[in-house]
Amino acid sequence: MILSFFDQFMIPKTLGIPLILIAMMFPPMMILTTSKRMLTNRLSTLQLWFMKMFTKQLMLPINLPGHKWTSILLSLMLLLLSMNLLGLLPYTFTPTTQLSMNMALAVPMWLATVLMGLRNQPTLSLGHLLPEGTPTPLIPILIVIETISLFIRPIALGVRLTANLTAGHLLMQLISTAAFILAPTMTMIATLTFIILLLLTLLEIAVAMIQAYVFVLLLSLYLQENV
Repeated sequence: MILSFFDQFMIPKTLGIPLILIAMMFPPMMILTTSKRMLTNRLSTLQLWFMKMFTKQLMLPINLPGHKWTSILLSLMLLLLSMNLLGLLPYTFTPTTQLSMNMALAVPMWLATVLMGLRNQPTLSLGHLLPEGTPTPLIPILIVIETISLFIRPIALGVRLTANLTAGHLLMQLISTAAFILAPTMTMIATLTFIILLLLTLLEIAVAMIQAYVFVLLLSLYLQENV
């Protein structure tokens, strides 16, 4: 039976049990809970340092009223990071390659920032639809263009995350298939292809972390405009 390259985006099952349920248990196990010890271990200290640096970098340009979003954005960052890295494990499934899940995360968060801006500072929020100093004949056209760009933001968030992860997974599937087919006949070329696959895997780990950061960073920029 000939399998499609897109079969890797289907949830694998064993004895009727989705393996994603087992795989999703690993990220919560990596986030350690507090203990009764006076000093935490190295992993907990590293996690606290990472969360502190991420929060400082993300919330520094945002006004004080927007700092209440810190826990939401940090939780979203950890969720996306765990899901993206989860898909690189064997016999697992990447939930963030599904556009429906990414849009379900992007649309409510974007809409919350817009509604908060319209409630707290409606004049300033509506002022983003018309740049200052615009000639009078161009005012209707620019308002339409800025409105369209405003509603495209959540679509861009979801599609960017989906497209980057899907393209990387497909490229890894193609190169691994080529290395497997060339192994019996052309061993040298298969070895070089396997080395390229290892380098691409390291690149995909970096892409998984960067895309999670970019998703949250863009949300923080939208929040900055409406706070």
